[in-house]
Amino acid sequence: MGHRCSLVAFSAIALSFALATPALADVTVFVGANTTPSSRLAKGAALGLSFVIFGLEFEYSATNDDPATRSPTLKSGMVNGFVQTPAPIFRLQPYFTIGGGVYRETLETVHEETGFGTNIGGGVKVALAGPLQLRGDYRVFKLGSGALYSPAHRLYVGLNLKF
Repeated sequence: MGHRCSLVAFSAIALSFALATPALADVTVFVGANTTPSSRLAKGAALGLSFVIFGLEFEYSATNDDPATRSPTLKSGMVNGFVQTPAPIFRLQPYFTIGGGVYRETLETVHEETGFGTNIGGGVKVALAGPLQLRGDYRVFKLGSGALYSPAHRLYVGLNLKF
């Protein structure tokens, strides 16, 4: 009886792995604007892993400062979960994302804050050719209580490569 249960359990696990859809990964490099409190250059990269509809993404971004408008440098490293359509619809694949991570905000020598922040947003991936996609994204970052400006808004466009 014990061997039979082990054989059934092993068979069920093996069948699960055999029928599972392989995970897809992608990498995005982007440029855009952080619009809070003034529009400044934002750039970064993201690495994602998706399981058809749900996925996980690791993202780093850096925004330049503008001392004239008292707009601080903002660097963030976020881990996000996302939900997306399982396949592109008319070459478009919309997604919704939410996550959190660490940010660092600095303004000359007057202000420096490191803390935890969250973000929520979404966007669309547009199929270009083969594994290459164009990605547009909008995020709202809720930064910790010591941040000069929260929430911060970021809009970007990037190139995405699926592999």
